[in-house]
Amino acid sequence: MVYDPGALNASLAAAVGSDPALMAELRSAFVESAVRQAELMGRARCDANWEIAASRLKSLAASFGAVGLGALADEALQGAPGDPVVLRKLRAAIDDFAA
Repeated sequence: MVYDPGALNASLAAAVGSDPALMAELRSAFVESAVRQAELMGRARCDANWEIAASRLKSLAASFGAVGLGALADEALQGAPGDPVVLRKLRAAIDDFAA
């Protein structure tokens, strides 16, 4: 499933205006943070660690207007910790933002 990064671009433009360098820097920071939380979820060995990383990812997505990514983080919170299907979906969505 492909996630349209349009909402992220719109949020960044609203935050920084037309400064392409700053937009690129913020986009990179968003992707790095999302990757870090997805990696933490993948390494989680207890439910609490999974939930913390998924909650952080959901908050990050909400902060940047990435609705689809936030919905996936919410799916992770609603489902079973360690769910490999959710992890694959999250990684694919983050890859879409990184492209």
